[in-house]
Amino acid sequence: MNFVDELRWRGMLHDIMPGTEEVLNKGMASGYIGFDPTADSLHVGHLTQIMTLIHFQRSGHKPFPLVGGATGMVGDPSGKSAERNLLSEDVLQHNLNGIKKQLEKFLDFNSGANSAQMVNNYDWFRELTFLNFIRDVGKHITINYMMAKDSVKNRISSEAGMSFTEFTYQLVQGYDFYYLWKNYNCVLQMGGSDQWGNIVTGTELIRRKDGGEAYALTTQLIKKADGSKFGKSEGGNIWLDPEKTSPYKFYQFWLNTSDDDARAYIRIFTLFDRQTIESLEAEQDAAPHLRTLQKALAKDITIRVHGEAEYEKAIKSSEFLFGNIGIEFLSELNEAEVIALFEGVPNFTIALTDLQQGINATDLLAAQTAVFPSKGEAKKMIQGGGVAINKVKIDSTEAIYKSDTLINGKFLVAQKGKKNYFLIIVK
Repeated sequence: MNFVDELRWRGMLHDIMPGTEEVLNKGMASGYIGFDPTADSLHVGHLTQIMTLIHFQRSGHKPFPLVGGATGMVGDPSGKSAERNLLSEDVLQHNLNGIKKQLEKFLDFNSGANSAQMVNNYDWFRELTFLNFIRDVGKHITINYMMAKDSVKNRISSEAGMSFTEFTYQLVQGYDFYYLWKNYNCVLQMGGSDQWGNIVTGTELIRRKDGGEAYALTTQLIKKADGSKFGKSEGGNIWLDPEKTSPYKFYQFWLNTSDDDARAYIRIFTLFDRQTIESLEAEQDAAPHLRTLQKALAKDITIRVHGEAEYEKAIKSSEFLFGNIGIEFLSELNEAEVIALFEGVPNFTIALTDLQQGINATDLLAAQTAVFPSKGEAKKMIQGGGVAINKVKIDSTEAIYKSDTLINGKFLVAQKGKKNYFLIIVK
């Protein structure tokens, strides 16, 4: 497999330094991508770079995912309008551990010569003094060169300005590349298109300091077809950590992709070959309402991030909400998963002591909670057969509910009609 060709047909390639493709075609090469440890989990915005490393390794090359224990203390100004808060060493270490665990799901760290190898730039920066850094690194890159970078120009001309800390970031990242080139024969740095300036600073440092050759490649920054930012929902980032974003919500994020975006994303975020993707696209064209691309995309990426069992649970969760699975399914979920399933659904909290004494259906839905705005409306819809608790139709306005009707000892699920759900949490 030709790595650069693979990125091209998938629509991922943005910039590539002359000579890069020729070097990669000669045989196994080593390359790296840096991941910023600002949180203890990666999110879907990082998936483009993860996929780049996957394709790099599948093409027979050796990937180095770099976690920025040192650069995380500085903060990359690229694409940022203001300086970020700096993290403590303890927080950084916690974040690094979480990111390492996630990357191990995607890359093969035991495949012989081209095994992935995790590196942390704190390992080489912690012994490097400031004086040694400005003497051995700073003297090779001119201020004029650094000022010409868009990430620097944009910030310096802004009202917020730019601190010396952020100004030196490109030197710090450039030294990462130099160190990996020198010690690990790493000839290529990859990243998003906003990283081009930082990456070529590394190639320039390698050339000026040791007369060496190194190369650069960047991928497209992913945006939605409407121009909005990819990777966020109304609730914020879509994380790879199931504790931060439930597998159900993760699955739904991809399933709800627009038709135009699904055509791009299925090439970028799955490992399907060209023939499979073109076949799926043909199915989508023939019957758009079946959402073939979205289902294939959501299935593939949910399984690779969370596993087959969580994917099946996500499918069942969808079917539950659309009425095809009974209430007993909820007993398979833990408390966090139940709450995640009903995210965005109106929820109410009532006291366990009240339920232990017994509450009639009308009071439960219109007094203890606000499923209905009035008891009159509650009674009218119950008498019409349109209300259910725990997917069982309420047959009387005076039906009594006690604590033995709770799901997982904590929840009741009310329905008005088929699709209007309400979660009642009992404490």
